[in-house]
Amino acid sequence: MSFGKNLQFLRHLRGNMTQEDLAEKMKVSRQTVSKWELDAAQPEMDKAIELCRLFNCSLDSLFRDDMATWGEAYTNLRTETVPAFRYIKHAVISSNPEGDAIDRVFSIARSCGVENPRVIGWDFPNVSQEQINVFNMHGYEAAWILPDGVVPPGVEVYEQAAHRYAAIHIEKPFENPFVVIPNAYKTLMEYMRVNGLAEYTGKDAIPCFETDGESMDVYMVCR
Repeated sequence: MSFGKNLQFLRHLRGNMTQEDLAEKMKVSRQTVSKWELDAAQPEMDKAIELCRLFNCSLDSLFRDDMATWGEAYTNLRTETVPAFRYIKHAVISSNPEGDAIDRVFSIARSCGVENPRVIGWDFPNVSQEQINVFNMHGYEAAWILPDGVVPPGVEVYEQAAHRYAAIHIEKPFENPFVVIPNAYKTLMEYMRVNGLAEYTGKDAIPCFETDGESMDVYMVCR
């Protein structure tokens, strides 16, 4: 753990705030901020508390957590408004549902003449504890974002209004998915917290991820 690295990480989350910007807000010199980030000096208590207020974090997190390791595999932290879209979806509950759900929506897309559909996915929550604990099953839902004018026959079409999202890009998420992907969510939650964003939990918007098989973008609805 390193207070200096944590401070650099928090600056990065705050829209790549410069050392000069932070120094101005803290009413100290840029050299002082540089010393903090090099762990050559630490702020006095009043300045530490001010840093916590600025970055919306606790003293414990600022001085004891290892925030910086969360951000090493991730780029393009951002907020964006995703325009309204139409989609179809397919849910599968099994011991390995992702492939079946994705294959199904790809099959529907190809039947409509679309060879390279835009597909998103998310964990399907309606799984019982018995299915999870006894049968080692979980749920996954895949969705195809419909191009304008495409209406798949015999499939229910859903609509989502434009919503604001916080998003993060992950390079090579599948090399160590059980570490890299959960830490991406931690980094994204930290980004939202630092920037005063709250997670939106309404049922009218989808938190999801999108992948091309090599990289991934995680999206969380915010307000």
